[in-house]
Amino acid sequence: MKIICIGRNYVQHIEELKNERPDAPVVFLKPDSSILLKQHPFVIPEFTKEVHHEVEVLVKITKVGKYIEQKFAHSYYDEIGLGIDFTARDVQDELKKKGLPWEKAKAFDGSAVIGEFYPKSDFGSLENINFELRSNAKVVQQGNTSHMLWSIDAIIAYVSQYFTLKKGDVIFTGTPAGVAKVNPNDILEGFLEGKKAFRIQVK
Repeated sequence: MKIICIGRNYVQHIEELKNERPDAPVVFLKPDSSILLKQHPFVIPEFTKEVHHEVEVLVKITKVGKYIEQKFAHSYYDEIGLGIDFTARDVQDELKKKGLPWEKAKAFDGSAVIGEFYPKSDFGSLENINFELRSNAKVVQQGNTSHMLWSIDAIIAYVSQYFTLKKGDVIFTGTPAGVAKVNPNDILEGFLEGKKAFRIQVK
């Protein structure tokens, strides 16, 4: 499997990091070694002093596809999930200054939390899904898929131009505003339309 991530898909998040609004989806990959194992804590790596949480709606691909038209994209997934794209922000900032790839900041071991998935039929509209992240029981990020620059189906159509999508691939669709540093002993909980998708302890 591969993990395909979309950056800068929410305007307020673009603004909070002072990034330029892109003309097309920003795409990067995480290896399968980045997946945080179930029931394991997230351990802050030694090479960073500022890891940020980025909660995101996830899509799991159910069949092989290439050059998928947006009108057919809905048939390539059955479930919606929630996860975290952990980002070593200090490392990423240095890489961006030098025009270098982001992998060291985004694709390190344990940087991808993949929570529970739910049938997409559980949701009235995939373009109006509420989700949130709580840190130590306090809401720190809130989002709604209606605020995406590119919808789930638009993302699938776009990335399939470059990568063959395969069964089991997971797409991270971008994070809303509110990203912030995580600290040891934090408890992070993600909710998708009120359904708890994950609970992570930070060490």
